[in-house]
Amino acid sequence: MTAAFCLTLAVSTTATASASAADLFNSAQGRFAAGDTHGALADIGGAVAGEPGDTNALALQAIYADAAGDLITREAALARLGGLDGGMRAGVDGMLNAIRIASFTPPNPLPAIQGPSTAIIVLGFGLLPDGTMRPELVTRLQAALVQSWVSPLSPIIVTGGNPQNGITEAAAMQGWLQAHGVPADRIHPEHRAGSTVGNALNSVPLARSLGAGGAILVTSANHIRRATVDFTVAGLPVVGAMSAVTSAGQLIAEVMPLTKDQQLGMYRDAIRVFGIPAGY
Repeated sequence: MTAAFCLTLAVSTTATASASAADLFNSAQGRFAAGDTHGALADIGGAVAGEPGDTNALALQAIYADAAGDLITREAALARLGGLDGGMRAGVDGMLNAIRIASFTPPNPLPAIQGPSTAIIVLGFGLLPDGTMRPELVTRLQAALVQSWVSPLSPIIVTGGNPQNGITEAAAMQGWLQAHGVPADRIHPEHRAGSTVGNALNSVPLARSLGAGGAILVTSANHIRRATVDFTVAGLPVVGAMSAVTSAGQLIAEVMPLTKDQQLGMYRDAIRVFGIPAGY
């Protein structure tokens, strides 16, 4: 990962938009959120025409064009963005590359052998109203426990807020791991995240503070690719990703590369992690 890519959270402070360009920018973001990729690309093209120096709009134009398979528009937008902000262009390149790699990388149920400079990060899942864990989250923790045995020196981060009955996902996970023999001082809870984007944005600085320069992610098989993109865009290399699976059929169902439509959630998440505003 280049130094420029680690600046992914930077948002242009020089980008300004006129009212019409701002309206188009906002409309484009709304259309993309609703799954209308081509409509979003048309709107953001209008925003760029109105404000050709708006690096946020140019970044979105490249991202939307990539999602739509319009390589000519993507490359033109990237070239213009590079002329205005080389670091931001590198960040968008890194984002799109992360999405491509994740889309073609099937889930892996096997643990990775790593040392203390790699954090094991377990992503939460919604608790029941009484604060107890759903089977999906228990399955993730069972996989994390195996990963903790294989990498006994790696710090463990459990991330998830969304409290139920006064208990956060992170607190429930922390208690489960301790009850299954993981030392308390090895577990570091992150109690604020309410989404995969929040998991990444909140866990990456925590991992850095623990001396970790990379991460092993542990989450469900149908979630691992999106999580990998979010953490990569947030600036923490993902060196291992252990998918929690409950059956061979579940793993097989996730083996095929993702279609462009299936990738849309990764694009939307990555835009938020990157720091492009939802609207002007």
